[in-house]
Amino acid sequence: MKQQIVANEPAPHFSEPMQESLVPELDFAAACALAEGRHGDPFAWLGMHLVEQNGRSRLLLRAVLPGAAAIEVLDAKTGRKVAELNPVVGAEPLFSGFMGRRVKPFDYRLRISYPQAELVLDDPYRFDASLDEQACFLFNEGCLLKGWQLLGANWLECQGVKGVRFCVWAPNAKSVSLLGDFNHWDRRRHSMRRHPASGLWELFLPQIQGGEHYKFLLQTQDGSWLEKADPCARQMQGAPHNASIVPMADSDWQWQDSDWMAARAQRAWHRQAVSIYELHLGSWRRNGEGGFLSYAEVAELLVPYLQSHGFTHVEFMPLSEYPFDGSWGYQPVGLFAPSHRFGDPEGLKLLVDACHRAGIGVLLDWVAAHFPSDPHGLAHFDGTCLYEHEDPRRGRHPDWDTLIYNYGRKEVQSFLLSNACYWLEEFHFDGLRLDAVSSMLYLDYSREEGQWQANEYGGRENMEAIAFLQQLNTRLYHEYPGIIMIAEESTAWDGVSRDVAAGGLGFGFKWNMGWMHDTLDYLTKEPVHRSYHHGQLTFSLIYAYTEQFILSLSHDEVVHGKRALLEKIPGDDWQKFATLRAFYGFMWAHPGKKLLFMGGEFGQRREWQHDFSLDWHLLQYPSHQGLSDWVRDLNLCYRRQPSLWQCDGEPQGFRWLDCNDSQHSLLAFTRIDSDGNMVLVICNFTPCVREGYRLGLPEPGRYRELLNSDSAFYGGSNQGNAGGMEAEEIPWQGMPYSALIRVPPLASVYFALERG
Repeated sequence: MKQQIVANEPAPHFSEPMQESLVPELDFAAACALAEGRHGDPFAWLGMHLVEQNGRSRLLLRAVLPGAAAIEVLDAKTGRKVAELNPVVGAEPLFSGFMGRRVKPFDYRLRISYPQAELVLDDPYRFDASLDEQACFLFNEGCLLKGWQLLGANWLECQGVKGVRFCVWAPNAKSVSLLGDFNHWDRRRHSMRRHPASGLWELFLPQIQGGEHYKFLLQTQDGSWLEKADPCARQMQGAPHNASIVPMADSDWQWQDSDWMAARAQRAWHRQAVSIYELHLGSWRRNGEGGFLSYAEVAELLVPYLQSHGFTHVEFMPLSEYPFDGSWGYQPVGLFAPSHRFGDPEGLKLLVDACHRAGIGVLLDWVAAHFPSDPHGLAHFDGTCLYEHEDPRRGRHPDWDTLIYNYGRKEVQSFLLSNACYWLEEFHFDGLRLDAVSSMLYLDYSREEGQWQANEYGGRENMEAIAFLQQLNTRLYHEYPGIIMIAEESTAWDGVSRDVAAGGLGFGFKWNMGWMHDTLDYLTKEPVHRSYHHGQLTFSLIYAYTEQFILSLSHDEVVHGKRALLEKIPGDDWQKFATLRAFYGFMWAHPGKKLLFMGGEFGQRREWQHDFSLDWHLLQYPSHQGLSDWVRDLNLCYRRQPSLWQCDGEPQGFRWLDCNDSQHSLLAFTRIDSDGNMVLVICNFTPCVREGYRLGLPEPGRYRELLNSDSAFYGGSNQGNAGGMEAEEIPWQGMPYSALIRVPPLASVYFALERG
């Protein structure tokens, strides 16, 4: 679509006198402002007004219609001609005319003759304001939950006519005009109504089609013009135009996930199995020509894949519209618009619905920590720092050269709160993962001395962001029972997943970044050196119950020179795959929910690249297929064994059997459920088989081998204890029983106690 923006052409110069008899009370400057689309109060003059002329009341109608040759006023009920409008000399394209003898306002339409066409239209300036006062109040108070129903483009019926109400927040603009396909991008055609108390501008526009492109044109206080996309647009055009798109009038989408939604509301995810597959929609798979798959095509492939691999949830990296593919979605400009790259909003609903019907939860990466400074976006929106702080010490991220939301501004709170609700409400997402929470919490994040501004108490905590996060989590958990709110928080901030009432931030879970950094660093060591770094595996149990943790191996760990997980590990291919299988076995048994980035399940060899598909051809090789099978079986075992997840956040759910055998780089522990059932786990991070290894056991009986990453089925050397192990009454390692076992090389082995 080619957009010719008439709005930015030089304004015409008016010099001829107006016909004063046709525009009583309207001075030349106001007439020119109306004709040029820069009047801050167009409804005071346009449309039908009762005026006094020569001591009597008369109905006067004014309209701005560029290019019109003649205009007739029709009675909307009868269709009969009432009057004609004439051009105001010296202020074209302003037209004006009296309604004959009529003195009582009536519903009317305009028959407009153009040189090559004739149109009959409803005049936008005959409609009353349609904004809900209560919604406006809540918006200004910072607690509006469904702001997308107030702002943006919304279909409604006004005075018996169907159309779209456009609404935008721009309290400091001198005027706002609506530009679009429907008015040939001419700023003079549709000046918007200002609501001074709320800072909102709105215009109801009949005779409009879903799918048309539009933007807002804002005149700043210094008289300059800013062309902006709709902050609440629910669809957006791709670069370079980046226009907003009017939603379709009638959506007949029928959700089929009622069973899932009802069951979700009753779930306490802290005591459930949670295994998340993190996915970048643009590079999981591509079509045959290397292009993006649609939401529907992804659903067809992804749902059975997730089912076969046993993941409980999928987490999509950001899907809010973003101009630059290389941002991976973390620099969104259209927070309410699902990315056009993969289809329309109904396609995304189809994808979520398909996952739910298959019993798979769907999480979404949500970015509230910053926003980019693209000229069509939120930056300097109405000529002032509306969404961001004016002081760069508060309002700009030095790391990403992006802007920081003013979390203390009530309308910004409503905007972000509504956006979070939007994804949960309209698309049935099961929770949000907030990116870069640390950057929200600290005023000195990535800043040197003198580059940041202390809070009112002289500290470095961002009190406004803290209050916003607490409000966000409190409101969302109340409105949408059973959701999951996740924080990527990389510091030791106290109480990220603690209840707000107890002084916490109120998240459901926090990514365990410390565990991730320690263990991945451990994997890079040669096996002969791992004994000196044994604490990197055990340290996480010291703080494992301070938060509700998710063990994450995310996209951030396989980019920018960090190498793919498989390639971080030293040794030949056999050792690489064996070590990665052993590590996954340790991870799935460690307290905390699980997250694995796509490609990690089959051993992607090259770093993740957002503009290419994963290397699915690798599955033709046994080692890669074996790793994929291991992850599948880990997930299936994990979900079947409550011991591995039921008491993740409670110390009684974990017990060390041996955490001190650094010499052999070996760990042994049990996971225990609320009924006392246990899974025993042994991990060996050296390539040596440990024959006759005596292991202390807490209870008598036979321990059956559940999983062994060294099985030949997964590509291992097939060492293990196929017959299980029988506890002997020989105390060992502080335990009343023990058994001699064979510990496979570079492997994790799970055992279950068989009770009568």
